[in-house]
Amino acid sequence: MQLNGAEIVIECLKEQGVDTVFGYPGGAILNVYDELYKHRDEIRHILTSHEQGAAHAADGYARATGKVGVCLATSGPGATNLVTGIATAYMDSIPIVAITCNVGVPLLGKDSFQEIDIAGVTMPITKYSYIVKDVTKLAETIRKAFRIAKTGRPGPVLIDIPKDVTAKVTEYEKEYPGVYDREVIHSEEEDLKKAVEMIKEAQRPYIFVGGGAVLSEASKELYEFAQKVDAPVTDSLMGKGAFPGTDERYTGMLGMHGTKASNFGVSECDLLIVTGARFSDRVTGNTATFAKDAKILQIDIDPAEMDKNVMIDLGVVGDIKAVLKKINEHLPQQSHPEWMNKIKDYKAKYPLTYHKDVLTGPFAVEEIYRQTNGEAIITTEVGQHQMWAAQYYKYTKPRTLLTSGGLGTMGYGLGAAIGAKTGCPDKIVVNIAGDGCFRMNMNEIATAVRHDVPIIQVVVNNHVLGMVRQWQDLFYDERYSATVLRDAVDYVKLAEAMGAVGLRATTQEEFKECFAKALTCGKPVLIDCMIDCDDKVWPMVAPGAPISEAFDEQDLKAKEN
Repeated sequence: MQLNGAEIVIECLKEQGVDTVFGYPGGAILNVYDELYKHRDEIRHILTSHEQGAAHAADGYARATGKVGVCLATSGPGATNLVTGIATAYMDSIPIVAITCNVGVPLLGKDSFQEIDIAGVTMPITKYSYIVKDVTKLAETIRKAFRIAKTGRPGPVLIDIPKDVTAKVTEYEKEYPGVYDREVIHSEEEDLKKAVEMIKEAQRPYIFVGGGAVLSEASKELYEFAQKVDAPVTDSLMGKGAFPGTDERYTGMLGMHGTKASNFGVSECDLLIVTGARFSDRVTGNTATFAKDAKILQIDIDPAEMDKNVMIDLGVVGDIKAVLKKINEHLPQQSHPEWMNKIKDYKAKYPLTYHKDVLTGPFAVEEIYRQTNGEAIITTEVGQHQMWAAQYYKYTKPRTLLTSGGLGTMGYGLGAAIGAKTGCPDKIVVNIAGDGCFRMNMNEIATAVRHDVPIIQVVVNNHVLGMVRQWQDLFYDERYSATVLRDAVDYVKLAEAMGAVGLRATTQEEFKECFAKALTCGKPVLIDCMIDCDDKVWPMVAPGAPISEAFDEQDLKAKEN
């Protein structure tokens, strides 16, 4: 059948099973939006308050559902406003397809109004970026973009379409996507045998879980693997929920704000088994001393991750689910009672602690966990509140902590919460933010109200840029340069002005009451949670120090005395 470019865009989205898109219209993309209007009963469009919010919402939708997220923007500034969201998805390997429209082909390269080479701009932060100048290649390109986004190591793909291409007509034939098998192993069988032998020889094994285990849906295989190896389990920020945080083997997060049990245990293990983690500097600390007494076995879908940040002893390249399934078939039951007891003692000796008598970030997170029975999807911004959300909420399922781990994007969480709630309407979705982060994209509260998306926004309000202030306090002799936010912004009134419910908590009891109300009111709710400006995230590893030198408040006091 004969269709124009805009019609082909919508038909291809339907082919891919897309039911929701997030975006903001403009002149160059009007043809696509006009066609989207005609199909509004088949594809829901969420009009965000800013294009960055659309990119983050598509990302949150993808993380929560496992599907490809889609965002739309017009040319020029509309397209460039997607860049931070695309980069966020790229760093965390999240499959999104960003569709932008540009000026007509004859106007390209002439500094036309709202023209930008967005395919060139996003080339370093996408798996692939296209500009489609020929309408006959449009359907093929869109199909290819979705395939690239979700196969191998997932990630974002951008398609830029000049406006005249959306108006031109060509022949279109419906083509449904094939089933792409992610369960592939690229390494030789010999490497799998070596991996099994390394595990059998180890006396003090430790399993380190990264975001790749979430993306590959490997939770079942990972749980069986941990039992067979008889090893403790730690995770990265991105790996939360792949292994249940309530399990006795779980020792908490690893790295700069990881638990002492995990940091000390990894520093003393003789085999570190890494599943889908990329050895971020926030995890390793000083790479020269990281797991220095251990052999390292790394399992990852991306061969580029092998020996990138930390030198390893053996790399197995393949989908984590498939690799673990194969190893589980050949690995005899292992037993390490002495090692497990030592790690158990570390857990008992070095629990996470905070001041119990006042309202704090950790208290708020634990109360959210209690009232949601650990079943919520938690999104976060970036900073102290992000670390508290990682430390004190026990994630038992994958795709339940959505956070910007790689890029560290302030302003990510609120858009991601809208995307997650749109994709998982039956789930409770809570965005935990600091007041500094919340300001970045707080206009998306209006989006939640406009589209009746009942998320809960908790603003952990300490009137400072908390994590930066913590560094200034510990490493910059208390010079609080540009981190104090003592102004007159009233977040309760702000929420009410945008049509949401605004609540404020200054005590533990008030927070309990506010959150209970938020769970039952069925509307977007903002809770302004007031905490002290000098609350800190503990434990901590100083930048560049070994993770074995993790310290907390008690250690600092002992050192001062």
